[in-house]
Parts: sequence; C-alpha cells; structure tokens
Amino acid sequence: SMPSEMLLKIFSYLDAVSVLSVGCVNKHFYHLANDNGIWLKIYSSCFQPKRMIWKMKSEQTEPVSLGCAALRDRKPGYWKKEYIFKQIAVVKTRVMRLVKTADPYTGLPCKNKEAMKASGLSWIIVLKDKNGKEHVMEKTNLSFKDTSVTILWYSTNWPCLDTLSTLKLFGVMPLLPDQSRAPSKNGPRRRSLIAEYHLANLTQSSVAVGADKLVQLFSLNPGLLVGLWKEKNEIAFVMVSLHYHQLLERSTLGSATVQYALPRNKPVLDDVDPEYGLHDYSLHLDMHGGSCTYLCGTFKSLFCRKADIANGYLRLTVVSLKDNTKHLPLIGTVGLSWETDVFKGNVKDCYVMDVTLVDETGKPFWCFSAPVYMELSSDASSLYDYMGHIYTTDYADSEGKVCVALVWLEETKEYLIVNLVLYISTKKVNNWYGTNY
Repeated sequence: SMPSEMLLKIFSYLDAVSVLSVGCVNKHFYHLANDNGIWLKIYSSCFQPKRMIWKMKSEQTEPVSLGCAALRDRKPGYWKKEYIFKQIAVVKTRVMRLVKTADPYTGLPCKNKEAMKASGLSWIIVLKDKNGKEHVMEKTNLSFKDTSVTILWYSTNWPCLDTLSTLKLFGVMPLLPDQSRAPSKNGPRRRSLIAEYHLANLTQSSVAVGADKLVQLFSLNPGLLVGLWKEKNEIAFVMVSLHYHQLLERSTLGSATVQYALPRNKPVLDDVDPEYGLHDYSLHLDMHGGSCTYLCGTFKSLFCRKADIANGYLRLTVVSLKDNTKHLPLIGTVGLSWETDVFKGNVKDCYVMDVTLVDETGKPFWCFSAPVYMELSSDASSLYDYMGHIYTTDYADSEGKVCVALVWLEETKEYLIVNLVLYISTKKVNNWYGTNY
C-alpha cells in the first residue's frame, strides 16, 4: 500500500546488490527496481560519465547527468543493464590480465588461483531427484595443485541416493563481484553448467575405485568421485577434480542449461615436416591424494614413430620398462584423503592423476584431472630387476589413454613407476594438426 514514489525514494538509498535483491520480491518491486533514475545514480557514482555537472547540496556533492535525455529516452532497466555489463567487463579485464602469462612447462596461466579469486568464482553441485526437486549443495573444501583444483562437498543432509536421477556441476560467479568482501550466496549470481552426471544405478553404472572401513568410492567421468557410506549406502561426500585448462571459461561462459563449447584449435599444416604432429610433446604429470603429492614432474621431447601408430592411437613412451635409469619413485603412502563434518579417512591405492600434454608450440594439447586407482597385476614375467608385487593404473577418455605400471618395493616401502605410456587418438591429432595419420 505504500506509494511508488516513497518506495523509489527508499530504493534510491540502496546499493546495487540490494536493489537487485529487492527486485526479486514481487512484480511491483521488480518494475520499481528497474528505475533508470536509481541505476543512473549508481552507474555515475561508480564509473562517472564524461559529461557531468556538479550539484551542490549543503556539504555533499553528487554527480548529475546533463539534461534528462539519459532518463527520458531510455527504456526501464537500461542503466541497470549498462551497470551490470560494465562491472562484468571490469572483472573480465582484471582476470585476463592475471591469466596472460603462461607457465613454460604446462602452457597454462601462471596465476590461475589468483584469477579465480579475482572473479569471485566458486562451484556448486545440484542434485535432482526423480520427482524433479533440486537440492543445492554449497559447502566446499578446496585443494589447489599445480594444474588442478579438487573440490569436496560434504553434508549431513544428503538426499537419499535411490531417489536421485542426476548431479549437475556448476561454476558460480557473483553478478556484481565486490573485491572488498567475500561473495554472498544470497546475492545475485550467474551459473555456468560444467558437467552433468547420471546417478541412477550408480553402483552398477560407475567404476568402483576403492574403499576403506567407512566408505566406498565410485568414479564417473569427467573427474567425479562419489563416496557412499558402507552400512547405509547413502552419500557421504562428493569430490570433483577440475583441470585448470579452460576451467575459467567453462566455469563462467556457459549458461545454466548449456555447457560452454570449447573452441577448436586452428591447424596450420606443415608440408615440410613429414612427421608433423608426432614429436616434441611435453608432459607435466601430477599424482596426489588431497593434501599429499606423490609425484610431480615434467617430461620433454616425447615422440611417436609412424611404426608405433596402431589401432587408432599414437604411442608416446614416457617411462620405459627397459630403461631402469628413468624409473620413478612415488613419495609417501598412496591414498585418497576425504572428510566430512564428523569423520575422515584415507582410501589406499587411490589418487588423483593430473595430465597436461603440451604440443611443440607450447599449447596444452590434452589435459585432464581424474581420480584413478591401482590394481594388482599377475604379470611379473618381464620385471627381472625387481622383487615385489606389480600394480597397474589405467585411464581412458575419448581423446586418449594412460597406462602406468608400478612395482611395490618391500625393502624401501615405496612404489616405483617402471612403465608409463600415453596413447593419443589419431582423430585428436589429425583435428589438431590438420594431418592424416
């Protein structure tokens, strides 16, 4: 029942985030909160238009636009949109400045973590049950590594697993980032869909990667790990591993319903080099399990001979079984750490593998971050130099495969990588380089 003029006067004292919030109350408030007079004042106080006079009010000065054209000739909400677009552009410029410099070893931006903080970026998961109801999970623990970030969600209020149909992973950014304070989950935000996972028949359709006394882990590509309580078969936690390569783009440039489409590499065909696309690769490899890092190394000058192309894959040998001088030890006891509000644990023989394969020009060529597990192998016929159990770790997606062989050295209580081979899809190579293998 309050007159619109009085409401407009009250709204004029609010900041931008508060005006956007009151606009969500009802249709009447929405139309009032679109008032150009309110938003022009907010816009001019922040960005200060070039044409401006100063109107003196007692001891206070405030900017006032020349004439009434800026208000009269604009549709309601015009200056609100201008303010929002300008704020987004300012943040984008700040982020682009941070990611401009690339790491020579990985080809990735050096200041990814700083850029994410500057943008106010965070991540949420939305669980949808079979009745269409959505459950938003906000609380997270973040663990940053050289080339990836691992995100852990845990709660005491997970919905029943049997009722769930999908899990959606979103990047979330405040509509108006404020560098002076942490973003509020109650303020206006934008969602960008990163991935969608189907949870129906989770224990049958996903890969079981390990267990401890309390939980059992199941993996879904790309990078999702779901921990279930053993006794109740209910969700204990959800963990996602995200590689830095184009993480900012996928977390900010998609919509709430459509994933961001990664741009294709523009191939430049080299007619001079008959083995163009087969050599001068570099691999940056991280193996970690939460707070612990088991291996972090860079391997250069990887190549594939034409004779090694088979079954639609290029073979890149990183560590060879025949050359024991390059065999690599893992530091520490391999396991994947997890925690909830009450419990915490470590699932042995599981870890997160981060692969960053860089082409000869320094561009990231194939990148992923995924939970993997070690499996006991019965094949020990070719390992005459070592006494111990043999384990294997395999990973595969649409672009390639990674095969790792490790031996457990009982005397030193450590794992030793004795074989590490990457298989890259010829389709991926041909699309990237414009070749035909």
